[in-house]
Amino acid sequence: MAKKLISVMDTSFRDGLQSVYGGRVLLNDIKPAIQAFVDAGITHFECGGGARFQSLYFYCNEDAFDMMDTFRSIVGPDIKLQTLTRGVSHVGLDTGSRDVIDLHAKLFKKHGVTTIRNFDALNDVQNLIYPAECIRKHGLNHEVCVTVMELPPECKGAHEANFYTDVLKRIIESGLPFDSVCFKDASGTARPKKVYEAIKAARALLGQDMHIRFHTHETAGVSIACYLAALEAGADGIDLAMDPVSGGTSQPDMLTMIHALKGSEFDLGLDTKRLLEAQKVLKESLKDYFVPPEAKEVCTLIPFSPMPGGALTANTQMMRDTKTLDKLSSVLEAMGEVVERGGFGTSVTPVSQFYFQQAFNNVVFGP
Repeated sequence: MAKKLISVMDTSFRDGLQSVYGGRVLLNDIKPAIQAFVDAGITHFECGGGARFQSLYFYCNEDAFDMMDTFRSIVGPDIKLQTLTRGVSHVGLDTGSRDVIDLHAKLFKKHGVTTIRNFDALNDVQNLIYPAECIRKHGLNHEVCVTVMELPPECKGAHEANFYTDVLKRIIESGLPFDSVCFKDASGTARPKKVYEAIKAARALLGQDMHIRFHTHETAGVSIACYLAALEAGADGIDLAMDPVSGGTSQPDMLTMIHALKGSEFDLGLDTKRLLEAQKVLKESLKDYFVPPEAKEVCTLIPFSPMPGGALTANTQMMRDTKTLDKLSSVLEAMGEVVERGGFGTSVTPVSQFYFQQAFNNVVFGP
């Protein structure tokens, strides 16, 4: 029987850089690696948006739109380039005006992007509708998200499979336009059985023709198991990265996933030898950058304190800057209580930052 070909989006140059280095990486240093990934057969890249957008201005003295132009010039006209947006917050941390939300989609189209993944941390469909309309209006593909996580122990009332099914039903009923659906687990805490049930229900709702993806991080140590569950339930695509920006706070490693799928009915359609050559180029490109130890670790506190991989390292880098890193374990422990009291908001930007800042203040200044 022929194997099902699974769509892979490489996240090394957005979520990988953000999750491992806090996005503090210069474009010129990674240009050879981008070309090497194209040569290795990667046809779908996440290239910008999220915190990588702001980190270029904050830490690299670079322009995000120049970066997108350069990325497109390297990969050529046929490669899929995808970015991440936070619903009505676009690439900001607060609610944007309608003209800025529209301008965001217009400019990202102008600078070579083909798809925008659009999420809301509260799973509030109203916050997805206008951005979706703008994305489509400017000729981009729209990937709508259901945001996923695990609640701390003893918490109930949200973030079960039926909760996500209800969110997806509201998306469909709203009439907002979308080309694909992503279940986005920024903290990597969702358990495999729940992932299976949520995607199985989504497939039943959406039919066989709608593209469904699952996104997670390795922070809690269950990412490969969740990807296997997602594929068994009918997902069409997953997000992967390459060492040194894979594993830990980032996405599972591409080579590890190829190994995990041996003997299964699924195939990523990638050549291991070519990927190994690309990995060498990426490692060489990033050899002079400091790798925070926590960025490459599985953290046993994360299932109880769901801090997103893409935010954890950015926060620990700031804690290093302020000489408060010794308080990290206490902050993560405190975050579990903050999430519990904070309700059902998914721990992804900007809600995850609210959770983290409150937990940090509780530890440093007292609750």
